[in-house]
Amino acid sequence: MPRKKKPIRMSDVLRTAIAESGHTRYRIALETGVPQTSLMRFMRGETSLRLDKADAVAEFLGLELVQKPK
Repeated sequence: MPRKKKPIRMSDVLRTAIAESGHTRYRIALETGVPQTSLMRFMRGETSLRLDKADAVAEFLGLELVQKPK
């Protein structure tokens, strides 16, 4: 039986985008209003970000959520 592909999680995409952005957590925090401590815990995988905060970070990084066609 073929293995199912592991789904890509939005949180993983956001973590990767933050890590590869070249911006410090301090700069992201200033620009988005998301506390640095929240970003730090999110990057460590200890907590998640509230959706409104994740939206702010994604917008700052120029990310766009696109629905795949079925």
